[in-house]
Amino acid sequence: MSRFTCDECSRADLLRAAAGRGLPAIEPGMPTPAGTGLTRRGFVARSLGLALAVYGSGRLNVFEEGIANAASLPQEPILVTVFLQGGADSLSLLYPQGDPLYTKYRQRLAVSGGTAFAEDPRLFWHPALAPLAKLSDEGKVSVLPAVGYDHPDQSHFTSRHFWEVGATDPRLLSGWMGRYLDAVGTADNPLQGLSLAGSLQPTLATTRVPVAAISAPDQYDFWTQNVWGEPQDRMLDALGSLGAIRTTDRAMRDAANVARQSDRLRRQLAPFSGKGAVAPPVAYPQGSDGFPKQLAGLAAMIGAGLPLRCVSLEAAGQFDTHADQLAELTPALTTTAASLFAFQRDLEARGVADRVLTLVWSEFGRRAQENGSGGTDHGAAGTAFVLGTRAAGKLVGEFPGLNALDPDGNLRATSDFRAVYAALLEQWLSFDAALVIPGASKFTRPQLVK
Repeated sequence: MSRFTCDECSRADLLRAAAGRGLPAIEPGMPTPAGTGLTRRGFVARSLGLALAVYGSGRLNVFEEGIANAASLPQEPILVTVFLQGGADSLSLLYPQGDPLYTKYRQRLAVSGGTAFAEDPRLFWHPALAPLAKLSDEGKVSVLPAVGYDHPDQSHFTSRHFWEVGATDPRLLSGWMGRYLDAVGTADNPLQGLSLAGSLQPTLATTRVPVAAISAPDQYDFWTQNVWGEPQDRMLDALGSLGAIRTTDRAMRDAANVARQSDRLRRQLAPFSGKGAVAPPVAYPQGSDGFPKQLAGLAAMIGAGLPLRCVSLEAAGQFDTHADQLAELTPALTTTAASLFAFQRDLEARGVADRVLTLVWSEFGRRAQENGSGGTDHGAAGTAFVLGTRAAGKLVGEFPGLNALDPDGNLRATSDFRAVYAALLEQWLSFDAALVIPGASKFTRPQLVK
């Protein structure tokens, strides 16, 4: 079955910072994606297949100390964000079973068969979210059933940008986690901000310190045409030795730095490369989607003590369900929820779960009224989750009900995403949110961490 999404959703995904190539031009009248105004410092030796995706305008002393001395660094708390691309339907994720307005608005799309949400008897979990429901019953999930912001913009591009930069300001060019890393990070550890999406997630866009973008730790490799095995290893060792060159020539010095950094990266991720190298202690979903494998690799990196602070991923599937929502939504939710459940159990098995908190979010929810194509259109308030053994496990903001929709027929937000960010910064990362979130003093912090 072909997937239907609006053109704007595809454009919003394409107009991102991407590893290994320049930033795209922005269409007239559209807000600038986070990261567009930044300098990307990188090195691509295409003749040898070498590529190092490191973002930030500071010096490129990337792995000289930060990675080499990872074992001696204090074990910092780690914040992981998972993006549900396209605007996940909040009225399906947690649906108001028994509400006559629900079946009126959703004559074909009304969900059934899920389990009750303990903290609000009006709401039931989508059956595909049963793994999250289990974690919720264990007190490991804080649920935000209607999160958003005032005067919501129903553009994928604009709303996603607002969430990424942590403000309703199209002019901001750095991500909210990127600004946090600028304040607390170092110039020698790009793993402090890790984008597990193959390209830079704008949430992590910095202005001072480096961050890294890879597809997955077990897929990082240096491809060289017609060279493999021992000859390739010797060649890469020789290239790494170029990092020891000392020179006053700036260009040569930069090239030496990158050679040294690339060699560090190759060696540090070597234990995760190759088939079967990442052997998680729990079962992850199988299939072609990369999301479970990325989470399994991330858990292995955390378990190995790598100096991670902020990590960004995109969930399985596509949530811009303008048509065929029944067919499209369930598989995406099934893989996403099962992967997140496995990730949590993996962290627990490794004894590192108390260091990790995961925020799951989408740019908006969907319209209450289903459309004529078996789908739903762009909405306003969406659903978010905070997962982890240290999550407060409490409902944040009430479900507003279907009898008080906004003039466009959308759920009204009862919690603000900026308040969520402020709470995570202060309660989890022990950092003053006012230094990262514009106007942070205006938002009442929900209790997200116990």
